[in-house]
Amino acid sequence: MSSRHIANVCKRRDFVGLWAGSVAASFAMNMQIIARGWLVYAMTSSATDLALVTLSFTGPQVVLSLVGGVVADRFFKRRILIIAQLSNCVATVAMASIIVAGRVTFADFIWFGMFNGSVLALSMPARHSFVPDLVPRRLIFTAMALNTAGMNLARVLGPVIAGFVIAWMADGDTTSARGVGIVYCLIAALYFTAAATTFFVQSPGAPQPRGGAGPLADIRAGLAYVRTNPPVLGLILLSIVPFMFGMPLNTLMPAFNEDILGGGADDLGLLVSAMGIGAIVGSVTLAAAGELRRKRATLLALSAGWAVSVAALGAAGSLPLAMLAVIAFGWMSSSTMALNRGLLQTQTTFSMRGRVMSIDIMCHGLMPLGAIPIGLIADGFGVAAALLVSGTLFAIAIASLARFSFSVRQIGVAPA
Repeated sequence: MSSRHIANVCKRRDFVGLWAGSVAASFAMNMQIIARGWLVYAMTSSATDLALVTLSFTGPQVVLSLVGGVVADRFFKRRILIIAQLSNCVATVAMASIIVAGRVTFADFIWFGMFNGSVLALSMPARHSFVPDLVPRRLIFTAMALNTAGMNLARVLGPVIAGFVIAWMADGDTTSARGVGIVYCLIAALYFTAAATTFFVQSPGAPQPRGGAGPLADIRAGLAYVRTNPPVLGLILLSIVPFMFGMPLNTLMPAFNEDILGGGADDLGLLVSAMGIGAIVGSVTLAAAGELRRKRATLLALSAGWAVSVAALGAAGSLPLAMLAVIAFGWMSSSTMALNRGLLQTQTTFSMRGRVMSIDIMCHGLMPLGAIPIGLIADGFGVAAALLVSGTLFAIAIASLARFSFSVRQIGVAPA
């Protein structure tokens, strides 16, 4: 492994501009999760209301992602991203004003969540499919890994910054919304920064010339492309399985910390930080590795390692062992997602990249199909048993796909 691949990517000024904008937007989203959750619960004392606000943000991503793919393939990607971040900036300023003025209601968080989720769904395919326009094919895996590293950094530090600002401004008053208002002002500044850095990207991310087909025809063509191109379908399948059986660990982490480890908030913080550190290290390691020779084998090995880390956490009975398991989880999950997305970029023809990215994003919305039954197992048999079952099913699914799926076996074949 060498840092030469990272240095070569960092010499691409357009990619650095896009990367900086992505990191700024990721910080904004992760800070908003903490600020939004804190104030909503302070206002309502209802876990159901927290879930509804989260659903208002994630729902549009599932519903509108395919439309976002069509937008990415039809219009200039740079322009899409600038408009999206400026729109988020304006909406966040409005939300900050309402909060600071003391006029915020639960309904405000619902409409704001729907707006943010819609903007994300319509712009995220353009952001992901823009990367191959800015770096040569041999550096795509490094670029995607650096993108993942930036998002993981925001996931670790964003909530810490938001929590510190809220606590500092509240000064012990748990009912004060002032700190949340200040955090929303910072979020608006981050969205503006994301738009500004993207503005200085010289490549417009121009779409490929196309015929007169309508948006619905474009969506059907994108779905047909995935269905009839085995390598692309195989990568989508290897993206769905981890989100169904690997991501429930994030949901169960607080329960595991309390029920199995008997830990408090400080122990939970250590676990989350360890996971974030593992994710960052995994992303940077993959970025340094650059072009991999046995990509399919590496992807399957990383996916299997992700499954083992989930089961290992279920078997961990102490904080040190649990921290080792979550470090491995962060490492394997971030590396798997970055490699999978990089392979999708190289296996997909130029005119279909936006729509394929949108299908991948939409499929991540299937996570509740795994999280709900795993949660029921946790309620009935304990968190440790649920994690062991989740990791075992994950491993069986990956092994089955590797053995029996023609599409998975075709990963690495030249795109159609």
